[in-house]
Amino acid sequence: MPPVKRKNAKRKNLPAPKASFAPPTTPPVTPAIASSTAAQVDSLPSSATAAQAGHLAASQPAHSPALEAVASAEPSPPSLTAMEIADQLHSAAIHLLRRLRGRDRETSVGPAQLSALSVLVFGGPKSLGELADAEQVRPPTMSRIVASLQRSGLVRRHSTEDGRRVRLEATPKGVSLMWEARKRRVESLAKAVAGIPENEKQQLREAFTLLRQVLRNL
Repeated sequence: MPPVKRKNAKRKNLPAPKASFAPPTTPPVTPAIASSTAAQVDSLPSSATAAQAGHLAASQPAHSPALEAVASAEPSPPSLTAMEIADQLHSAAIHLLRRLRGRDRETSVGPAQLSALSVLVFGGPKSLGELADAEQVRPPTMSRIVASLQRSGLVRRHSTEDGRRVRLEATPKGVSLMWEARKRRVESLAKAVAGIPENEKQQLREAFTLLRQVLRNL
């Protein structure tokens, strides 16, 4: 008998099963991870290069709280204009003088008289007109102020050698009173300065040079 031929069963070409792919998930960044990153950067030796530090930073998650804090930091405020600085300086000078004048009540001399006396004590003898100009008042007003100082024995008049002019000068009593008043003011100011940190005291010392420059420009 002839051999029987077996027919091969046709296999259907079934589609290959699709591989499921899930994108890798980034682990959440916790404060512990952020602090660990900062600690690793800080622990690099001083000889470490910028590339090493950058490689370490790049290996950390992109959403670092520290980086987000830097990115969201507010920009520095704009510089003050000359007018704004002048306004603040003017206000500070007025408030400072007003507070220190509180100690002047102990002299029993009025503010106008004490101001004129200070010009004669620290600026030397002057004529009535020169004293009026220094205090920015009219000569008749200054004449009344000087008369009050004379009655208190704080100022005296004397003629020049040629006898053509009259000079005003502080008496020893006036000089002593003025220096005592100045001492009380300085002591009050020193007490206030003593209450600020050392670095701010240094800033005050550095500001003196700038203030003197401003005075020269007036």
